[in-house]
Amino acid sequence: MQVRLFPNLVRPGVGQKPRSESQRPLLPQHARHCPVLEAGSALGFLVYPALEANERFSIEYQGDGRYEFLYLLSNLKGKWEKIFSLTIMLPLGSIGMLKEEVKFAMRNPPISKEGAAAMARAFIVPEDLGTPPGALALRGATNFQTPPGWDTVYSPILNMIERPMAPMLVVRVETDWYAHETEFRYVLQPGEGISGDHSMPIGQVFFVPREEVTLRDCSEEELAAIRKSQEEFFREKDALKLTTPYGLQYSPHYSKQSRSKK
Repeated sequence: MQVRLFPNLVRPGVGQKPRSESQRPLLPQHARHCPVLEAGSALGFLVYPALEANERFSIEYQGDGRYEFLYLLSNLKGKWEKIFSLTIMLPLGSIGMLKEEVKFAMRNPPISKEGAAAMARAFIVPEDLGTPPGALALRGATNFQTPPGWDTVYSPILNMIERPMAPMLVVRVETDWYAHETEFRYVLQPGEGISGDHSMPIGQVFFVPREEVTLRDCSEEELAAIRKSQEEFFREKDALKLTTPYGLQYSPHYSKQSRSKK
C-alpha cells in the first residue's frame, strides 16, 4: 500500500518528513523487551511541524476564547528570542469574526504584521480554535493522500505517557478523495500551552481500510484450536528466556515468531 505525501501549503519543504519510531524517550527500559508495546508505538508515522532547526513556536490558551501564539528564533548564542506574538480572540457566543493582534519584540521586524499572521497559519488553524473551548489545531509539515478505500487517522503520539499531557480529539478522514491538510486537535485548560520544535513530533497518523467489519462467534472447533495454540506458545516462550545485563528476564519468542511470518 502506497501513500502519497504533499507538503504544508504555507511552508512547503520545511520540516522533517514523517517517520515510524518504536521507542519513547521516557518509557522504562524493560519496555524495550516488550515487542507488542514497541509495535504499538511504531504504528503509523510521527508527524512534525513545518519548522527549521532554529525555529520554535508555542501557543497558550488563556481562557474566555483568548489564545496567544509566540514565534521564536535561536540566536548565534543558542538562546531563543521572541520575534512576534499573535493574540487571537474568539467572538462572544461563537458568532462573528475572530480578532487577531500581532506584536513584534523588535524595532525593525523582518516581516509585516500581515505576513506574521499568515506565517502563524503554517503552524495553527485559527478557524478551528475553541471547538470545544480550549481546543486548538496544530498543522503538520506533511499531508497525506491514501489509495482508494483507505482513510487517515490523526491521533496523539501513542504511548507518550509523561505528565502533564494534553488530551486530543482523534480524527478519521477519507483522504483518498479529500485533500485534507494534516491537523492535530488538542484541548487545553486555561493557562495551559503547547509548543512546537523542529525535532519534536506533534502527532501520529496511521492508515486504515474503509471496509465493513463483521463480528461472529468462534465455533467449538475454532476455540479448541485457539486454546491449543495458546498452550504451545506459552510452553515455547517459557523454554526460551534471556537475561539482560541488569538482571531482567525476558523471552524473545514473540519477536522471533513475528519475524518468521513476514
